[in-house]
Amino acid sequence: MTDESFRFLAAALAIGLGALGPGLGIGLLVAKAMEALGRNPEAEGAIRVNMILGIAFAEAIAIYALVVAIIIKFIG
Repeated sequence: MTDESFRFLAAALAIGLGALGPGLGIGLLVAKAMEALGRNPEAEGAIRVNMILGIAFAEAIAIYALVVAIIIKFIG
């Protein structure tokens, strides 16, 4: 294997593993928000705001993984 192939493998692992956590986190977050809405529909506004904030923070971690993968691929 060449150095370039190791870079591609490292970039693929960085984005693959880096997106796994946020994907699972977003799925659990939305599931729990829907459960909370089913139990208390009057709190929809607060639940929605907190859910969107949680999704944004989890998505930011996936973007960090993407940036690391791009850096590994093109600069590393």
